[in-house]
Amino acid sequence: MLTVHHLERSQSERILWLCEELGVPYDLVRYQRDPVTILAPPDLRALHPLGAAPVIEEDGLVLAESAAIVESIAVRHGGGRLRLGPDHPDYAAFLYWFHFANGNLQPVLGRMMMVGRVGLPPDHPVQAAVQGRLDRVMALVEARLAAVPYLAGEEFTTADIMSVFSLTTMRLFQPVDLAPYPAILAYLQRIGARPAYRRAMEMGDPGFAPMLT
Repeated sequence: MLTVHHLERSQSERILWLCEELGVPYDLVRYQRDPVTILAPPDLRALHPLGAAPVIEEDGLVLAESAAIVESIAVRHGGGRLRLGPDHPDYAAFLYWFHFANGNLQPVLGRMMMVGRVGLPPDHPVQAAVQGRLDRVMALVEARLAAVPYLAGEEFTTADIMSVFSLTTMRLFQPVDLAPYPAILAYLQRIGARPAYRRAMEMGDPGFAPMLT
């Protein structure tokens, strides 16, 4: 049995969602954030030295890093679903957007969060540089979703599962106004209509309304 260690309101929602989409049975272990630091509790450090979620256990394997976990589960349990192979015309786009999630989108939001805590004025060069990067990243996502229904193209894939956290739950920690991005908002409505997404969010964070607007 696959065990998923899920920290509330975190990137580990990706793993629950993937399992729900694929119909993969799993045991769920939920953790609450420290009320003072908002970080993961010490229990997670007993599983992995970085003490962060997600972490999975399966057949003696302990694996961290959400992209690695998504890839592992999709390959081992997906039977080709939610992934595009080299012969697919959108294969390159699938690879790009799958890695874009943790290569560009999530990191720039993290940088914005840290810079914001320093309290720099808007015209400070560091603040302006990070804001400019975020604006370009969001504009790129908007342009993509104005052209196709899902990030890889016509098909829903793990590239979407990797990206949605940054456009939704991450805004609890780093607010982003999505009003200037109508294609992103329309995309999030499509995501919110997926039964597997709704099940995963309720399983992982009962009572928490997904931030789809």
